[in-house]
Amino acid sequence: MQLVSVERTEEYSTGLPIEPQHQNTKLSPSWPEHGCLEFRNVALTYRDGLPNALDGVSLMVRPGEKIGIVGRTGSGKSTIFLALFRMVELSQGQILLDQLDITTVGLVQLRSRLAIIPQDPFLFSGTVRENLDPCGRHLEPELLDVLEQCHLSPVVSRMGGLDAEVGERGRFFSAGQKQLLCLARALLTQAKVLCIDEATASVDHKTDKLLQQTIREKFQDKTVLTIAHRINTIMDCDRVLVMHAGKVVEFDSPVSLCQADNSIFHRLFSSAQGCWWFIRS
Repeated sequence: MQLVSVERTEEYSTGLPIEPQHQNTKLSPSWPEHGCLEFRNVALTYRDGLPNALDGVSLMVRPGEKIGIVGRTGSGKSTIFLALFRMVELSQGQILLDQLDITTVGLVQLRSRLAIIPQDPFLFSGTVRENLDPCGRHLEPELLDVLEQCHLSPVVSRMGGLDAEVGERGRFFSAGQKQLLCLARALLTQAKVLCIDEATASVDHKTDKLLQQTIREKFQDKTVLTIAHRINTIMDCDRVLVMHAGKVVEFDSPVSLCQADNSIFHRLFSSAQGCWWFIRS
């Protein structure tokens, strides 16, 4: 049992592949300027021998468009985000962000220009300031402003301000407050593309409402991709993307999909609330 640590150290130091470290020296500091996103016949598999997690996905997201993503477990919803952030490289196809193939962009450059609010909020031991701005790029007034926008100013003030400790994994905050802190971090990036991965799955309805309200107000001109945990959180999206077995099976406005009796989204919404109530209202 004592040699397990030796075995892991050897595996981590010699056996793990290293991500490419190149940088695109010609990349504009303002890229992406619009947030136009295009998937061209994208296929992705997690390892050899497994079926494709994404299988020929082609879609176009217009600048500033709000897209809701739904589908059963294993349909490829979260894999879309993994492909966009290049956590897993594509087997085939291209992903274009503002007409630029993201494989030509350095990983640090790419990931720093996108924002994500994960399902499980990630906070590390340290201060509120360090969790909001790990690289120290922003001034104190900016940090206080995003805390105010995310309804966290009273909480942080009671704790002692920006230099207050958040505790291991943010244990001094509730689940909802941790999620709001992740939203504040995303606001600071000023990213043109925001990815939300079931961010309200573990929070109460009050915090869910706060999150949705802040996202609508502060990301009004940004491209937002939202994996839905609750159907009602994406009913005001411009379009809904329905995934099944790694493929795009439906991609249209929520109203159009609800009015189609043979629509998968129609069945999902009917089981949650009743689609005809939404259409009549």
